Amino acid sequence: MNKRIIIAGLSLILSLGLQAQDIVLKGKELFGKLEARHIGPALMSGRIIDLENHPTNDRVIYAGAAGGGVWKSSNGGASFAPIFDKHAQSIGAIKIDPSDPDNTIWVGTGEIWTRNSVSIGDGLYKSNDGGANWKKIGFEKSERISSIEINPKNSNEIYVGVLGALWGDSSERGVYKTTDGGKNWEKILYINERTGATDVVMDPNDPNTLYAGMWEFRRTGWGFNSGGPNSALYKSTDAGKTWNKIHNGFPEGDLGRFAFAIAPSNSKILYAVVESKEDKGLYRSDDAGANWKLLNGDFGLVVRPFYFSRIVVNPRNPDILVKGGLFGSISRDGGKTFKNLGNMHADIHDIVFDIKNSDRMYVGTDGGVYRSWDGGATLDIVDNMPVSQFYQISVDDLEPYNIYGGLQDNGSWYGPSSSPGGIEARDWKRVGVGDGFRVLKHPTKNIIYSEMQGAQNVWRYDVDKNTTKTIQPLQIKGEADLRFNWNAPIAVSKHQPDRIYIGSQFLHISEDKGDNWKKISPDLTTNDPLKQDKESGGISIDKSGAETHTTIFTIAESPLDEKIIWVGTDDGNVQVTQDGGKTWTNTIANIQGLPKNTWVYHIEASSHNKGTAYAVFDGHAQNDMNPYVYKTTDYGNTWNSIVTDDIIGFARNIQEDYVNKELLYLGTEFGLFITIDGGKNWSRFTNNMPATAVHFIDLQKRTNDLVLGTHGRGVIIIDDISPLRQISQEVLKKDVHFFDTKTAIIKEEGGFGGGSTELQFVGDNPSSSAQIIYYLKKRHTFGKMTLSIQDLSGNELVTLTPGKSKGINIVNWNFRKKAPKVAAGKTFTFGGFTAPRVSEGEYKVILSKGKNKYESTIKLKNDPNSIVTTEERKEQLKTTKSLFDEMQNLAYLVYQIDQNIKAAESLKKNDPKSKKTTTPVIDKLNALKETLVVTTGDNYVAEAEPQLREKLAELYGEVADQFEKPSSSQLENKEVLESRLNEAKIAFDKIEAKEIAKLKKYLEKNSSTPINILSKEDFINK
Repeated sequence: MNKRIIIAGLSLILSLGLQAQDIVLKGKELFGKLEARHIGPALMSGRIIDLENHPTNDRVIYAGAAGGGVWKSSNGGASFAPIFDKHAQSIGAIKIDPSDPDNTIWVGTGEIWTRNSVSIGDGLYKSNDGGANWKKIGFEKSERISSIEINPKNSNEIYVGVLGALWGDSSERGVYKTTDGGKNWEKILYINERTGATDVVMDPNDPNTLYAGMWEFRRTGWGFNSGGPNSALYKSTDAGKTWNKIHNGFPEGDLGRFAFAIAPSNSKILYAVVESKEDKGLYRSDDAGANWKLLNGDFGLVVRPFYFSRIVVNPRNPDILVKGGLFGSISRDGGKTFKNLGNMHADIHDIVFDIKNSDRMYVGTDGGVYRSWDGGATLDIVDNMPVSQFYQISVDDLEPYNIYGGLQDNGSWYGPSSSPGGIEARDWKRVGVGDGFRVLKHPTKNIIYSEMQGAQNVWRYDVDKNTTKTIQPLQIKGEADLRFNWNAPIAVSKHQPDRIYIGSQFLHISEDKGDNWKKISPDLTTNDPLKQDKESGGISIDKSGAETHTTIFTIAESPLDEKIIWVGTDDGNVQVTQDGGKTWTNTIANIQGLPKNTWVYHIEASSHNKGTAYAVFDGHAQNDMNPYVYKTTDYGNTWNSIVTDDIIGFARNIQEDYVNKELLYLGTEFGLFITIDGGKNWSRFTNNMPATAVHFIDLQKRTNDLVLGTHGRGVIIIDDISPLRQISQEVLKKDVHFFDTKTAIIKEEGGFGGGSTELQFVGDNPSSSAQIIYYLKKRHTFGKMTLSIQDLSGNELVTLTPGKSKGINIVNWNFRKKAPKVAAGKTFTFGGFTAPRVSEGEYKVILSKGKNKYESTIKLKNDPNSIVTTEERKEQLKTTKSLFDEMQNLAYLVYQIDQNIKAAESLKKNDPKSKKTTTPVIDKLNALKETLVVTTGDNYVAEAEPQLREKLAELYGEVADQFEKPSSSQLENKEVLESRLNEAKIAFDKIEAKEIAKLKKYLEKNSSTPINILSKEDFINK
């Protein structure tokens, strides 16, 4: 055989072998100690779906959020904490087992107030330990669970109402029953694939009596239909075996969604709000549903039934009831008359009365949870729940940088990535109202663009002048009406700072910050007239504009060429121009495997190659929950899918890394996914990252922070993702690898912050420490492992606790060396534990694993904003070093005193004859010690007067912590304290020369154990 062929074959085998051995890390093994931090905000909170209170303990309350999971309060609603972060964050229903309320909780996922921007669920969950841990019980394809009822006499008998799919047919709908605690389920009420269960309610006095509201409904990307001949209210008196309609007195014809409630104190009294064309409103039955009477058709009771269909009756008084609605309505006369609840955020979804005092109420709104102590007359917000729902976010390049974004029903805002004391509510600034969407900072000027739903208003806000101008494009005479998506896209040019784009069905461009506009495209949508019906809603017309379709949804100008612009539409077109809008090419036909007309949710133009772009398609509005992510490298002539089975949930957004083109970040309905190999393998990021919908991602270039706009948990930041850029097969095969890290800045910021109360949410700041980041191929489990910082000469400055996990480890260093040895005393002295700060420069990092050592370096730099001069720094360091040494001199002096006292007292106890020799030693040394350290009292009310140690430590701590040179007062005080220390040393030397010398002779003469005094060096290093 030819020698060349043999060599080529061997090369191929070796190549294939190497590829087969590639290391692929997933999840925590890949991300290690990289961790997300939550910055809120919580001042406007977010949409609350369901509230549930403990049946016997009025301190325990649960809240389910639209996209923010389940939150629990153990202090009567004063504050809440999340308990469901690992699971789908869209909540439909929460139920506490009345037989085991402290432990057993059921959660049905999937929001049930079916607006256009709702998230989905993935089944039914159960906790047996009060919410600490959860197990999925089933109903994975239910999408939305509306109700859970538990027989109070038998915890194994449970009923579940499944509302089901919003965007398509589903056979999963209906009412289900289990008699074995959820192991097996029987569907006991089912109408058809379009009709789901909105309410399943058990008679509190008879668990065999059940009521179920069934609703026929459907939403599309361009419309909504509520109601039909299959909507009905049913009753069963035999535990669900048979069901009968109870419509006697209801309107004839097609009905829509019902709101339903039983009066707990008199279960014959029922209330129902009926959606119908005629005679819609609140109906009451006083005979358990046999007959109904229309009481009230007030607007507040019938507005938007798909969004507001919750009635709650006072547990003690059947004539007091509250109806969710635009403002919330309360009646105190059995439903005859209503008035609005007190001032709070609009859109009321649920209400619970306190179990012991019905004047105390909790209300769930689009703006969070509110509390009332006077029956709903006045309310205040629970402001520690960061469940805000961002549609879009962006960042600027300031220090600290700001995050800008628009929220569902809570306006538009911007706030800092860090703030003294943490990121508080007061740090966030409003720049828009209504439903907020895109918010973008002008690249060079202090101007912010923001928009309100459907481009009803697009604002240009001059921050310095505090002036606002509306700048949205308007229809021109003789031209077509402009169609703007509810979430209308805006983009700011990376090439021309004053240039801004906005999309209707056309792409509009302004070169003067929005003062003047021109179209640079034809209609880029399918312009399908069947998807442009404005009469949406079904039985109840709902013209909010949220269903405006055949519109542009995403705009991406190439960062490499201003003439290359990508546009994606909500009806499935991917258009590109390479000449600034003169000509356009629709590339959608080149994408294989994508269902027709799938919503183009995001296009990302590459920072690495002009012809490269990524397109994310969202099919959920067509009842398609699969992720679709494609990449082109040739301007859309060909596209390749980069989706794998690792990705969970339909995708919303993708961000390409600015440095490593193989590193991509993907937001889906169930969290964040990252690939380091261009999409071959994806990993879900779960480090302090809940499974919430990630609607938008931005990457801050200067800090390398990944910033996530979530639709349920506010803004989430992963600080400095740069280690992910450096991962390669070469790195992964090393036992230990140190990542290159940016130069750490020794910031000289001060400030107090902390203006919030203990019950308010405060967002986490990023670490201000230097970070040592390294990769371990295997978790370190056996043997010694240490991490030390040394100067370049090899002198150890400090030892740090190393991370030992497989994957990426992060160890923080606060720029400090070892703290001085502090003299022993009766009380603490806090200043003495301050470690001196190192100077800027380069330092060694030594990681020791058994006999192996691994070395790296880390660079530190002084704060570039500092006003401290080099000479001042030298003076500060010199003084700190001098005081540090004096602290250790004092510590050693006190140690010597203590050792001699200890020896003398031991001898005196064991040898009564030694009293004449030992007593002078003990008395004189104790008298001297009392001038050096505190020997009596405690650390609080019985605090003793400070002695030399306390005064020296306080001065040392002050000087070591500051950056500027010591003041003249500090230097003068230093002389005084050093003088006292020198006097103490002289005093000790005299005692040592006389009394202690006699003691040593006595010990030697009597062959007793000599006094053991360590050398100063050994004492310091002990």
